[in-house]
Amino acid sequence: MVRRVAHTLLDPARGTAARALLKQQFNEPPTRGLKALLAAAPLDGIDLERVRDTGRKVDL
Repeated sequence: MVRRVAHTLLDPARGTAARALLKQQFNEPPTRGLKALLAAAPLDGIDLERVRDTGRKVDL
């Protein structure tokens, strides 16, 4: 299959159409920043608060 795809890409008559199909199928989604990903995350029902643990001694 890989060889057939490679031959199709090299064929001047079918190469342009094959490249367009491959780009359409395997194109990566646009990269977004971390803030945008967190804003879009489905966090309904997830407790994001944490209890502060002040009972431990920490040696600095």
